[in-house]
Amino acid sequence: MTETTPAPDAHDHRRQVLYWRLLARLFDPEERASLEAASLAVVEDIGLPTALLDPQVSIDSIVQRHPDLAAELDGLMTPDGAHPQDDSAETDVRTDPQDATGADRAPTGPQDPTVDADPRDRAAEVRRAALVSKVLLNVFATGSGAVSAGQLARWQSDAGWLERALGCAPGDLRGGRTGAPGGVAPTGTGLGGATPDLSRLIPQIGPELGALEADLVKRMRLREVLADPQLAARLTPSMSLIEQLLRDKNNLSGVALANAKALIRRFVDEVAQVLRTQVEKTSVGAIDRSVPPKRVFRNLDLDRTIWKNLTNYSSEEERLYVDRLYYRHTARKTTPQRLIVVVDQSGSMVDSMVNCTILASIFAGLPRVDVHLIAYDTQALDLTPWVHDPFETLLRTNLGGGTDGTVAMALAQPKIAEPRNTVVVWISDFYEWQSQPLFDSMAALHRSGTRFIPVGSVTSSGRGSVNPWFRERFKDLGTPVLSGHIRKLVHELKTFLAS
Repeated sequence: MTETTPAPDAHDHRRQVLYWRLLARLFDPEERASLEAASLAVVEDIGLPTALLDPQVSIDSIVQRHPDLAAELDGLMTPDGAHPQDDSAETDVRTDPQDATGADRAPTGPQDPTVDADPRDRAAEVRRAALVSKVLLNVFATGSGAVSAGQLARWQSDAGWLERALGCAPGDLRGGRTGAPGGVAPTGTGLGGATPDLSRLIPQIGPELGALEADLVKRMRLREVLADPQLAARLTPSMSLIEQLLRDKNNLSGVALANAKALIRRFVDEVAQVLRTQVEKTSVGAIDRSVPPKRVFRNLDLDRTIWKNLTNYSSEEERLYVDRLYYRHTARKTTPQRLIVVVDQSGSMVDSMVNCTILASIFAGLPRVDVHLIAYDTQALDLTPWVHDPFETLLRTNLGGGTDGTVAMALAQPKIAEPRNTVVVWISDFYEWQSQPLFDSMAALHRSGTRFIPVGSVTSSGRGSVNPWFRERFKDLGTPVLSGHIRKLVHELKTFLAS
């Protein structure tokens, strides 16, 4: 008996029309009349607003007119295959609460051949395809030519909806402003719970979004926008925008400079708020047992006192005679830990420069932590006097130029008074002019007892590259390059300061 191929489902045709239109518009901005007409018929038939097909309409605008769509957009594209949260989901034939993926299950009894055993809700898949197409088209079809402040703000808002569709908070994937509004209007609340694992996405979506945003910022006439307070107010601070402001700050003056500083301050405050939650209260020092404990009642170690005096217990009298009291040591070592942060301020390291400048200011606020900050390219600048204020620190940086770490090492070495009480964090891509002399001096620091932590990238997205020559030698030295999310560096520093 030959098997017959099932006839194509009408819902499958509709879904294919929507995705073919998406691909056509992504690669060619010109409309295809047949695809547009077919897509319009599909969207109208499933009861969604026709504005979904207009790439000039932001997702915010659609959600403001149709608030019920916010719940459907949240988690729409999560890697575990989330389904849209609408009434059609109630008709899903899945009954096993343990099967959250909707995978096909083997029949457990006689099956009626006239009943469709396919658990997929194909009507819901068409609805999902229409929403996914809108999100992807608005984010990835950025066009060409000059970009206005309004267009940038709208793209940032749409990118925030894409991040929400992937199960993240707006700003998480682009980096720098984790949990920040990201330009999204308060028409939805975003997703709660843990951020999903998006490592299966190829290419990594976060860096690609950051690259798109950076391109839009470069195409915007930033100086003209900053000179107009109303236009400047529409800008949403992001890492790409801050990089452009830091590069161009010396060419700004008057109202434009004031607006640029306000944007940088907003961004710094937002990132600092996120990092501060990661830097939990750190121990101020280990217990110093060389100092005798203070003999007061609050320091009395009752358990130890009883244990040490058990030999004096009288079974006849049922009494324990105490001939010595024991007290807890409470004095802590007061020697401050010294943290020296050296940051490469070349153009490729702007994300790390911003994050580490803010991180240094947070650690500088901890008790008994002496923080020093050095920035360098072909020259080195000691930013320690401003380490408590990351805003002022960033304004004193000069992005761009070459990279010569030996000039920074010359500033850092005299600051190391007690090697075993000092940690040096060196953030760079390590593409240096004088590689061997710099590595030799770093190896000497490590041998002296100084905790040396080479860091390749300290970004919110984890993107970055490191000179393979340095990477191999640091590994052989026993101090492998730390790269990836900024949380890794926070963990390393907390471990050192609490030791």
